Amino acid sequence: MIVALVALGYTLVYGILQLINFANGSVFMLGSVAALLGVEIFGLTSDSPAASVILAFAVILPVTMAITAGLNAGIERVAYRPLRRAPTLATLISAIGMDFILQNVGQIIIGPSPVSLPSLLPNDVILAEPVVIKVSHLFVTGITLPLLLGLMWFVRTTRQGKAMRATAQDREAAGLMGIDVNRTISLTFLLAGALAGGAGVIVALYNGSAWWQYGFSYGLLAFTAAVFGGIGNLLGAAVGGIFLGILISLNAFYVDPRWQEVVVFGILVLVLIFRPTGLFAEKQSERA
Repeated sequence: MIVALVALGYTLVYGILQLINFANGSVFMLGSVAALLGVEIFGLTSDSPAASVILAFAVILPVTMAITAGLNAGIERVAYRPLRRAPTLATLISAIGMDFILQNVGQIIIGPSPVSLPSLLPNDVILAEPVVIKVSHLFVTGITLPLLLGLMWFVRTTRQGKAMRATAQDREAAGLMGIDVNRTISLTFLLAGALAGGAGVIVALYNGSAWWQYGFSYGLLAFTAAVFGGIGNLLGAAVGGIFLGILISLNAFYVDPRWQEVVVFGILVLVLIFRPTGLFAEKQSERA
């Protein structure tokens, strides 16, 4: 579920700009850093009552999502918008550069090593085989599922969501029809950043740690999920993220966890070879 949120961020941006926003993973990482700082500000410990944890989380999550949304929109304005008509390679280099910058910001804030958070979520096991299900998993699902469904509803039914879909289909035609393309693209980055930041908070509480390399590890998983489902397709990214999460859980149960990245890369390579457009990719009309 967490992977699905980050994957949606990748697919939102790609669908509207045909750009892989490599900085999305690092925005996610900064969300986990914000969770760490929030826990310290609220003075939470492993012995904190549930009411205090819930209250703190109810503040940390939306505040972090707002900050990362603004950060992502700022990245689009500074690093991508000036290069919109530049060669693809220039935009790609800019995206990678922003990713490195945010990674270093994360290291400056929390240092090079993982930083532990107090254990705030119950770890009682509900099901042990073939997939381990804990109470903490239900917490993650209870937070991420409404975010996933809310995004789907927003894109499919609201006026702004329809503007995003129109811009993704044909940017120039959307502009001629009166849609503010720049504003729509900024909104897309706002949503992607909010999802990444929210996912970062959730993963920090779930794993009990924050680490600057979360951007790479979870970013890789999310990118693979987006490609698997069909990058540019919201449903595909969500399904791909959920599928990949289940697969990783099974892999951790039956295989040494150190093989996780090998499995992920293997899936990515196989999908690119046999189904490069992804399982749920939509046919797109040629643009003039």
